[in-house]
Amino acid sequence: MKRTIHGASVGVALALTAIANAEPGAKKSVFRDAETHDMIVKKLKATQNLDPIKKMQPSEGEDPSKKNIPKDLISSSDVISFNGVTTLVPKRAIMQVPENYKARLNNHTPGNKVIGWLDFFRLNRGWITTVEVTRAQAEGKEPLAEGVSEHLSKSQNLIVASYLTGPISMLPQKEKEEKETAEAKP
Repeated sequence: MKRTIHGASVGVALALTAIANAEPGAKKSVFRDAETHDMIVKKLKATQNLDPIKKMQPSEGEDPSKKNIPKDLISSSDVISFNGVTTLVPKRAIMQVPENYKARLNNHTPGNKVIGWLDFFRLNRGWITTVEVTRAQAEGKEPLAEGVSEHLSKSQNLIVASYLTGPISMLPQKEKEEKETAEAKP
């Protein structure tokens, strides 16, 4: 008669073998009791008491997110169209428009495919040039480098200001505005 070993007895044999072969300095498993409902409630109350949102005071004044909301995307963008495709760039992102390209601006033809800036630029880089600017330059805090200004004056391409490869609005320089207001006061 053959004896058969059951799965449970094989598991017990393997566990005993593992215990026997364990190294003397090895860490032992630590078993903890399961948390009770009371323990969970106590931890929840402690975290709710430390909630910083409850300590915040309500802000006063107008909600800045509701101030200066553009009417729509088109009103705050310039439209560039060519060869059946159209893209949008922010107002003031176009730094130079030669006469021969003026017909391509804000002249969206119905039926044109609207694509993103990077795809449009890739298709039309023969007549569009980008000028990478810093955030401070875009905010009007710093002037453009002299070499860039000279390049702009000589270029026959449509020139778009970009920040991290995306088009960005160029605000007027603040220094020029301050000088003009100072001269006008006397």
